[in-house]
Amino acid sequence: MPNHNVFNPQNSPVYTSITNTFTSPGIVAPPETNAGSTGNLYNAGSTNSTTLGLLGGSVIATVQLTNPAGSGKTVYISRLSGGITVALNLLSSFSGSMALSANGTLTSPSTLTPVNNNLSSSNTSIATVRFSAAAPTGSTTLLAMPLQVGPFLSNELGRYVVPPGQSINLSVSGSLTVGGLMASTSYFSWWEV
Repeated sequence: MPNHNVFNPQNSPVYTSITNTFTSPGIVAPPETNAGSTGNLYNAGSTNSTTLGLLGGSVIATVQLTNPAGSGKTVYISRLSGGITVALNLLSSFSGSMALSANGTLTSPSTLTPVNNNLSSSNTSIATVRFSAAAPTGSTTLLAMPLQVGPFLSNELGRYVVPPGQSINLSVSGSLTVGGLMASTSYFSWWEV
């Protein structure tokens, strides 16, 4: 009796068979697709732009997304995005970073209005979104990484979950040791269930 492979030939990758009511083709979509069509996918963010003096400095953009206590919903982070723009020829004096953190307090925050990604939906977000030109204090770092000049995008697909009474922060910081125009941008996309 031949010794057949359990899945498929040895020189091919293992495959799976989609079992659903659709025979061809199988349909697979991320959670954002359903959240967007039902009017529960939102985004918010802002930019901090500053002209630095001869000695340089830092430009920080922090967005804090808070799920209020007693909201009855859970917030799932869909995407982190933003970037750093520098109008300067001496990029060797540049450093940049991104930090994702939980909870904490913002300095002199301003309120942002979340935008519903479904342009025909009248749903409004339960989240409170605030912006600050400083990093949060008293927060717990979840992720930190260096950034180069330019945009960044990280598809999270619900990997970060914000239950009622909790906050999540995205801080983008750029620094120069010489003068120049710099802008830092932070954006969250999320859905609510």
